[in-house]
Amino acid sequence: MRIDVITLFPEILRGPLDASILGRAQRGGQAEIYLHQLRDYARDKHHTVDDKPYGGGPGMLLKCEPIFDALQDIQPRAAKPGRVILLSPGGARFDQAKARELAGLERIVFLCGHYEGVDERVREHLVDEELCIGDFVLTNGALAALVVVDAVVRLLPNVVGNEASTQFESFSAERPWLEGPQYTRPEEFRGWRVPEILLSGNHGKIEEWSREQSRRLTERVRPDLLNEA
Repeated sequence: MRIDVITLFPEILRGPLDASILGRAQRGGQAEIYLHQLRDYARDKHHTVDDKPYGGGPGMLLKCEPIFDALQDIQPRAAKPGRVILLSPGGARFDQAKARELAGLERIVFLCGHYEGVDERVREHLVDEELCIGDFVLTNGALAALVVVDAVVRLLPNVVGNEASTQFESFSAERPWLEGPQYTRPEEFRGWRVPEILLSGNHGKIEEWSREQSRRLTERVRPDLLNEA
């Protein structure tokens, strides 16, 4: 998969993208991730990418020209153009199902919003999809893009060591509820013991216990998931 990220703050992304699973996925060839500075596509000597909104209002908007010019330059760099995704508070909610859908694409181009957003003509004529990672506002879309990239890349084949772990985790199709409690050695720590059922070797009973714990946790923390399931 090829991922292009257009942002005013590529430095926010470089460290996390080079570390852990994301870094390994790039070194292993499962993912190619390219960062593009939006200001490089500004048309004036001051590298201006924003301006005041027509009609008044607070803040600034990202201008059309640098964004369109950036896409015109970046899309032909691979054989197939990527799906253009704008990260902004006005997008559809990003979830695990969407992550799996995006993981099936060959290429994605993320456009990171900033300031008060983008000129509406970018949405109307350039963006294929708009995503939001939650009901809150960030200082810029690069942080949201990083979250989406991480969620997507870890689902690519041969990225996570044990791929079965991505099939039976929280929000997956096989386990739509939250994942329940898990334990490892030692059996006892400061007087707190691992539940006996997990030491029994009875896999049927263990699975039944795990499902019940998952249901209880979901009911307490995210009851909306029970209704969706």
